[in-house]
Amino acid sequence: MSTTDHYKSNLRDIFFNLFEVQDIGTSSLGKGPFTGMDEDSVREAISGMDTFVRGELAPSFAESDRVPLTLDGEGNVTLPPGLRKSIDAYYRDDWGQLDLPEHLGGFGAPPSVSWAAFELITGANPCVGFYLLGNFLPKLIDVIGTEEQKKRYNKPMLENHWGGTMALTESDAGSNVGVGRSKAIHVEGDEYHLEGSKIFITNGDFDQPENIVHLVLARPEGAGPGTKGLSMFLVPKFWVEADGSLGARNGAVVTNIEKKMGIKGSATCELTLGADVPCRGLLVGGVHDGIKQMFNVIEYARMAVGTKSMATVSTAYLNALAYTKERVQGPDLKQATDKTAPSIEVIGHPDVRRMLMTQKSYAEGMRALVMYTAWTQDQVAIAGGPHSDEGKALEKRNDLLLPLVKGYCSDKAWDVLSTSLQCFGGSGFLQDYPIEQYIRDQKIDTLYEGTTHIQALDLFFRKIGRDQGATLRALVGEMQKTVESLANNEELALERDALTRAMGDVQAILMTMMGKLPESIYHVGFQGNRILCALAELTIGWRLLVQSKIASEKLAGATGTDVAFYKGKIASARFFARHVLPGLTLTRKLVENADLELMDLPNDAF
Repeated sequence: MSTTDHYKSNLRDIFFNLFEVQDIGTSSLGKGPFTGMDEDSVREAISGMDTFVRGELAPSFAESDRVPLTLDGEGNVTLPPGLRKSIDAYYRDDWGQLDLPEHLGGFGAPPSVSWAAFELITGANPCVGFYLLGNFLPKLIDVIGTEEQKKRYNKPMLENHWGGTMALTESDAGSNVGVGRSKAIHVEGDEYHLEGSKIFITNGDFDQPENIVHLVLARPEGAGPGTKGLSMFLVPKFWVEADGSLGARNGAVVTNIEKKMGIKGSATCELTLGADVPCRGLLVGGVHDGIKQMFNVIEYARMAVGTKSMATVSTAYLNALAYTKERVQGPDLKQATDKTAPSIEVIGHPDVRRMLMTQKSYAEGMRALVMYTAWTQDQVAIAGGPHSDEGKALEKRNDLLLPLVKGYCSDKAWDVLSTSLQCFGGSGFLQDYPIEQYIRDQKIDTLYEGTTHIQALDLFFRKIGRDQGATLRALVGEMQKTVESLANNEELALERDALTRAMGDVQAILMTMMGKLPESIYHVGFQGNRILCALAELTIGWRLLVQSKIASEKLAGATGTDVAFYKGKIASARFFARHVLPGLTLTRKLVENADLELMDLPNDAF
């Protein structure tokens, strides 16, 4: 097959999540800031996006990997021609307007719709998805920028489709952002000169836009240590004058492009600040609140990374499914000793069917988790934002779910994609099929925006511990309501009972950890990833059960392709309940029996 048409979307499941499970037609659309779209317009937009990404983004997928980026001596990065063409097409066809609020000239789509569209983009070509961060920055500036900064940046950024980056990481600091050395020297008003360097800056330069705006964390002179001493600055490639016009080349220059394992078309850059000419920047919002401001971008990026992983798992599964229906090899296992028995399509072999259903249940489970989180973001906005009385609790739930979306989806995707490749046999190792690139492009997701363990520590200490588990208890309470609603449903008894046991296991895991904490915080270091995965799988098991309930109710009246679809939804939930949720009991035992012996082992014994 040609990798130019590699992408296989799952519109039926996307629409199932949006309209049959989350019911955004009544729960989101027409409410709060989302009055500009109805169900018909959403279906039209997502269907149109699907056609667009397969026609305009998927063709540059392989080229993005195989045609190298180039960097000249002045900090300018040149993209492969096809990749640039894909980005141009995105803006040419006005897809950037979908998730912009109406007052910024957009269609005002709710997050549930925006993230559904983002799945399609990153499934077709993940590099393109990350070059679109510049479309998010005006929304952020609109919320936290000064009035002068909004007037100065938002119109030219949106009209001219500027690029955007987030610049946190430094070579000596890594994920420990608070020890960064980049400094900011006050000039006048909200203008500062920045000095230092940043590494791993995604899309730090590229030749598609006329300007790129970096959000840079730096420490003003005299500021305190740690993350609280950092401020955030708007640092453009070309200075932006007060009227929004472009000025001189600014002193933020790309000095290196990293050579990487995958997602090679995304320029991962070293950004040097103030080396030859002053690097001018504006203090965002006119206030020194950098890490809090940057978390608006970090959390958006974490959602994006988890969605990207889910999208890759989904298309990998659908590619594997298509291959196993076409590839003929070996007789039916029951006829293995009959040398005259005909070969069958490999989808008929038990192990292949097991691998396919493993992929299907995880792909649909991850999508269910992402879409439930996106729907929660809808409800935060409808409630009046994260600072309103009703919005506060919803925002806490969103905060709790984000480490699961980013940490779990990216980590588990790595395993599931290996299963996808296995379905192809040796052919999957070749560039004739997209699976090997899927795997290389996806692995970075476990490292982007904090490793899996950073997500786990964030989950345990900040998202669960900050309110003594109240947000988590409320989420588990919703799961319990689902269980109670199925008390007399014998058709879904297996799934219901598996979820009930999984809830007990997760609660026991957390109680065990609280009991171990007085001894040493190292216990969280050892078990944090297990806790994150257990809570994610519990949540996915719940969402799949909700979907199975809906599917079973609709199956009786279904016709055509809906019959197979609903049967597949029920099968996914049952497989997950039988083959994944029981693993939480093992996780519980591992956590209960864990010790700290490794911390006493001498380094030279490793």
